[in-house]
Amino acid sequence: MSIGLLVPGSRDGARSMERAALKGRSLWDDARRRLLRNRGAVAGMVVLGLLVLAALVGPALTPYAYDEVNKTDVWFAPLQHGHLFGTDALGRDLLARLLMGLRVSLAIGLVATFVSLVIGVAWGAVAGFVGGRLDEVMMRFVDVLYSLPFIFFVILLMVTFGSNIVLIFVAIGAVEWLTMSRIVRGQTLTLKHKEFVEAARAAGLRQGGIIFRHIVPNLLGPVVVYVTLTIPAVILAESFLSFLGLGVQPPMASLGTLIAGGAQDMELAPWLLIFPSAVMVVTLMSFNFIGDGLRDAIDPKDR
Repeated sequence: MSIGLLVPGSRDGARSMERAALKGRSLWDDARRRLLRNRGAVAGMVVLGLLVLAALVGPALTPYAYDEVNKTDVWFAPLQHGHLFGTDALGRDLLARLLMGLRVSLAIGLVATFVSLVIGVAWGAVAGFVGGRLDEVMMRFVDVLYSLPFIFFVILLMVTFGSNIVLIFVAIGAVEWLTMSRIVRGQTLTLKHKEFVEAARAAGLRQGGIIFRHIVPNLLGPVVVYVTLTIPAVILAESFLSFLGLGVQPPMASLGTLIAGGAQDMELAPWLLIFPSAVMVVTLMSFNFIGDGLRDAIDPKDR
């Protein structure tokens, strides 16, 4: 063995140190490093962090409440009389309503995505791992739900249980889990015959234990990527429902209700449409950049 192999400054020594570092690095550490090297994903995380911070603390810092009506401040333009983003037809401060609307939209996106994540992962993992007739029945049920129009399903729920924000969480989450279950089922079919699953079977572990202790943890890569893409889809779905008058009800605000109100008054007060639409675009782009960065970081072809 030459002395150069032991010298850190030599080429062979550098390669040996690099191989040692790679051996001690997990796949998740490697994915994190790749993600942090992606400028678009990092920019998306920074912008999204600022939006979340604004949604959490912003409404408490504004001088006006989001539902405060002031008949003397109607149709104020931005930067007029202390209203940074202007006011609407009832004299309500747009900045306060925008911060509250961002909070509500992000909450709906996160909660509905969590609902779809829990149902979709459990449903798809069980169907893919058990297989056979149970798999056929479970996936045909998914196909039936896919055939139902989204709006019809939401209207049916609201007519049955009434309109409230909790129902919006349930309605959107109860639809978005369908695609998640198909993705998880496909990944489960590729994992169920792996060596670690066979070892778990040989050790006497039951099917439930194998699914949730071995299969589900190995699905986190594609599931995390899909979650970052589901949240903006849920926010768009809520905005669409609110635009139709089926979502968040006044005086509560969401990005969808603000855009819908701004579209009605865009000729008189274009700022009521411009600012909520800009926040919506920035929020969705941030999630999409993060999702693309996660997909590239976790992709095994790039390792």
